[in-house]
Amino acid sequence: MNRTARWLLLLPLLLNLSCRQTAPLDTCVIPQPQETVPLGGVLNLERPLHVEIESPDSEALAAWIVTTGLPLADPSREGQPVRFPQLRLACSDDASLPESEEGYRLEITRRGVEILSRGEAGLFYGLQTLLQLYDHYGAKLPCMRITDAPRFPYRGLHLDVSRHFFDKEFVKKQLRMMARLKLNRFHWHLTDGAGWRIEIDRYPQLTDVAAWRRGATWQQWRDGGYRYCRRDDPEASGGYYTKADIREVVALADSLHITVIPEIEMPAHSEEVLAVYPELSCTGKPYATGDFCIGNEATFEFLEHVLTEVMELFPSEWIHIGGDEASKQDWKSCPKCRERMRREGLASVDELQSYAVHRISGFLAGHGRRLIGWDEILDGGLAPDAVVMSWRGEEGGRKAAAAGHEVVMTPGSHCYFDGYQDNPTTEPQAFSGYLPLRKVYAYDPAPDAMPGREWIRGVQANLWTEYIPTPEQAEYMLYPRLFALAEVAWSQPGQKDFDDFHRRALDLTERIRRAGYNAFDLAHEAGERPESLTETDHLARGCRVDYATRWRDQYAAGGETALTDGLRGSWSYGTRWQGFLDDIDVTIDLGTTKPLHEITADFIQWFSAWVWLPMRVEIAVSDDGREFRTLATLTNDYPEEAERPEYRAFGWQGEARGRYVRYRAWRNDRPGGWLFTDEIIVR
Repeated sequence: MNRTARWLLLLPLLLNLSCRQTAPLDTCVIPQPQETVPLGGVLNLERPLHVEIESPDSEALAAWIVTTGLPLADPSREGQPVRFPQLRLACSDDASLPESEEGYRLEITRRGVEILSRGEAGLFYGLQTLLQLYDHYGAKLPCMRITDAPRFPYRGLHLDVSRHFFDKEFVKKQLRMMARLKLNRFHWHLTDGAGWRIEIDRYPQLTDVAAWRRGATWQQWRDGGYRYCRRDDPEASGGYYTKADIREVVALADSLHITVIPEIEMPAHSEEVLAVYPELSCTGKPYATGDFCIGNEATFEFLEHVLTEVMELFPSEWIHIGGDEASKQDWKSCPKCRERMRREGLASVDELQSYAVHRISGFLAGHGRRLIGWDEILDGGLAPDAVVMSWRGEEGGRKAAAAGHEVVMTPGSHCYFDGYQDNPTTEPQAFSGYLPLRKVYAYDPAPDAMPGREWIRGVQANLWTEYIPTPEQAEYMLYPRLFALAEVAWSQPGQKDFDDFHRRALDLTERIRRAGYNAFDLAHEAGERPESLTETDHLARGCRVDYATRWRDQYAAGGETALTDGLRGSWSYGTRWQGFLDDIDVTIDLGTTKPLHEITADFIQWFSAWVWLPMRVEIAVSDDGREFRTLATLTNDYPEEAERPEYRAFGWQGEARGRYVRYRAWRNDRPGGWLFTDEIIVR
């Protein structure tokens, strides 16, 4: 046979092998598995699966599998021969399996499905992957082998139920979605100034009064003076979880391999406690402060009693104590705090806070628990065994990790889901910032160059609820952004591909919407502010700007070139917008006298961030830079109290000539109010 004939005979086989090796396989799974290998062929699930489980907790797994909707054979077949197709789950010490007990190997063949893992959590996560495949493909599952394990051991979601209370059924619903996404830590923000949400037998006033307020929404409560009321008040709004509720939630979470971490806020954000137990504050008066008195032994007696009851309900090793945003002002003048500082040799109120954190950390350690807190617990010195949750950017987390402390990353820039996910002028009211799906997905909690990156235990999404009064809106803010966070937490950075993820997220979003979750409509996302997507060319571009009043460094944008660099601001006031705490007074030198037809600049109002539109704008031109001719004086008619973000241009159009353009904007008289502008456009 000649060479050509042999090649012709081999060609169909080679083509078949090539297709089997390179044909793309749509796993459709979120988070993306580490490795997927197509095996060729299809498993037909029109016949039911016969389940075999080899695990120390086989009964729990078997009970859970029954709820999944997979086609299952009648389990009453003990002693009968093995039938196919089979679903076999087994704990194994096979050396080829991922080392993590949360890792697994899922193999789908024509004979059935096998899931192997070193631990029960891995079997559970293998089942989650199988369920996503079954949801996507139905009864015709493509044969494949998936080998998978998480990048981080801590993969979390935080829910604030203080600002707005959500009942236990809502919480359980989100736990089920967390399990689907292989998230394993639920951080339950149970107490804060807006309401106490956990039953404590020793202190009934916490749930008789501190859990209730006048005003159905956080804004109404704020505008009414932050007052609480008794539960039987006709205007009472709020609620709390009974101990039976909490045991029920914790039991469900445990069955889903989720650890519930309770947060009991201290030493600040405790207005609700001090309203009913004012003797624990420095002033001794209700509604005067949100900080516990650290000099008062009764404070620690209260906190230890509360934490004792909390630990009876929650088996979590980690107990969150908040530790953030203490004003510390009353501590400076409080005789008890000053005496505590003298006796303990503390040089500052930061060290006084550190004393409190160390003391509570020791109490928790005595009960076999560990303290975790927001990154302010670093102030004044960190307790040796404490875990840092870094929210004020990454600086605190990086500092703690470099010093050998465990860290969970949750910076507001990428992990605060109370920000807008699309055009803020059309989306439901949110808090601050613009956080689209793409930005969440881009986050890397532990890049290769980070010192101490081995101490980064994981990452967490935070949902704060000041502007989220309903369960429907809470889900709208969570999904699909939580899909992105789940992939950040589970998958390796080298596997991430936003376009592929976006395709999978569209599919999963539609599926959960049909299942009753009120997810954001990703298919109709408007996207970033159009002005920010292309550079703007105009007469003043690249020209020198003289600042009579200077920007603030935290919002410098491009510094001296920001207002004439052709770059427009995004939906977020933190990107390409230059921020001022004074009136704006700048002059642009165009280089030569030129005919002018338009001078305009955009501004933002963002109430929750204390950013307002200018009260008044004045635009003037000059030939020599000394004598200016006013072209326009503009006033603002957008209400200062309006909480929805607004983007407005303040400008002049007409006929004029000049070399120098002076643009002045006056801020309102609210102390600490900001002005933000992005570009002064001259045409």
